[in-house]
Amino acid sequence: MANAASGIAVHDDCKLRFLELKAKRTYRFIVFKIEEKQKQVIVEKVGEPTESYEDFTASLPADECRYAVYDFDFVTEENCQKSRIFFIAWSPDTARVRSKMIYASSKDRFKRELDGIQIELQATDPTEMGLDVIRSRAT
Repeated sequence: MANAASGIAVHDDCKLRFLELKAKRTYRFIVFKIEEKQKQVIVEKVGEPTESYEDFTASLPADECRYAVYDFDFVTEENCQKSRIFFIAWSPDTARVRSKMIYASSKDRFKRELDGIQIELQATDPTEMGLDVIRSRAT
């Protein structure tokens, strides 16, 4: 079903891969891209469980918008192993205005398709989603 605000649909593969990340921890991260010609959100890249946060941030283009999901593992002060699923709306200042508008108007609808997101971040430059930011939001 297409998004009323932007006309962008969500490809079934997006939901399937997200479920695999959430339930089976098959991936560390997923980067989603809006395919404007097809008017739908598709999976652009998946990160293996062994990949680092640096691998994840390196997979986001410097001047194009993306949605991403990152499974962040951390240890609490009580020494408990935990994990949080982050939804990151990457919208760099250098991206085209049209692209930023399409991503912004499709975000809420897309996010609703991914059941199980715990924390949302909006980032316009890498410092807004640095590992220190992720760590502070996770706890």
